[in-house]
Amino acid sequence: MTWLRYLLVFLPLAFLAEFVLHNAMLVFAFSCIALIPLAGLLGEATEELAIYTGPQVGGLLNATLGNAAELIITTVALSQGKIELVKASITGSILGNLLLILGFSMLLGGLRNGIQSFNIRSVNVAASMMTLAVIGLIVPTLFETLREIQIGKLDVYNTNVTDPALNNLSLWVAAILMLLYILSLIFSFQTTTDDRQAVGVEDHTNEEENHKPQWSIKFSVGVLTVSTLFIVVLSEFLVGAVEPVVHSLGISELFLGVIIIPLVGNVAEHIVGVQVAIKNKMDLSLAISLGSSMQIALFVAPLLVFISLLFGPPMTLFFSLFEVAMLTLSVLLAMITSQDGESNWLEGAQLLAVYLIVALGFFFTR
Repeated sequence: MTWLRYLLVFLPLAFLAEFVLHNAMLVFAFSCIALIPLAGLLGEATEELAIYTGPQVGGLLNATLGNAAELIITTVALSQGKIELVKASITGSILGNLLLILGFSMLLGGLRNGIQSFNIRSVNVAASMMTLAVIGLIVPTLFETLREIQIGKLDVYNTNVTDPALNNLSLWVAAILMLLYILSLIFSFQTTTDDRQAVGVEDHTNEEENHKPQWSIKFSVGVLTVSTLFIVVLSEFLVGAVEPVVHSLGISELFLGVIIIPLVGNVAEHIVGVQVAIKNKMDLSLAISLGSSMQIALFVAPLLVFISLLFGPPMTLFFSLFEVAMLTLSVLLAMITSQDGESNWLEGAQLLAVYLIVALGFFFTR
């Protein structure tokens, strides 16, 4: 993963494009590329601190900071009123983990190792958690859709509406989802190593026993702090360049949010998930992909609902019908593919094919 650090050369280039060249396309491109190694450093610093704190606190750190880079990017987007972009990013993150990363893991792991086995309980628990998370998005969406049909003002793609009842419903659902996520963490810390992976919390116990920390606590905290600050700044650059890029390329903001932005904050974690699958550690690969999906759906998305209250118009859990449909089908497909406790390269190819089809659907959505 150290090779990702070479991409830090794009950090000064992003500042150059923003303050000297004033080129929105270059600002967006350089910011996206520079955010990748910064997100990697953020995750690496978290891992180093987890070694010092031990498996229990370390698991909590990974469970809360695993998607810190994306949380920062979406919070900045909220501060600039980009609610639709934030919702698209949430959708894209879940789709990316369940289809793209799980697909690549099964494909490359299967080509390298043949049929791979994993703990079926991990899939069963993840299936129930993700199903509950999707229900948490479906209920507000159906609620508001039916209300708009009733008053004759239905717009299936516009989810930025003013409805006090929807705002209250979203806050209650968000609180319940976050409570469920907290309960899953408590459960994971009370169970064995295998069961801990079952709820998507990565277990690094063996790694911590065999691996000495390479960074000191002070250095790890320093990297964590500096990475966070630069991620905030680059997020400002990236979000500010969204509208000019959308107009220049002729693509929708929905496509940009679903496909491009989620990859920026998660590439480092995605690479790790694929690498461990190639090493025939499919349980850990599933813990990374499914765990990240659950964290986005049960923690990041609800948290953003509450964060949005600080910036003005509240964000709700009212997503477009197309987004909710794609999320539901992706959860079902990922779980059906994994329900036998085995994976192979063909199943991975199937997940990747569906991701491409979904991406095309969002690309042609205007």
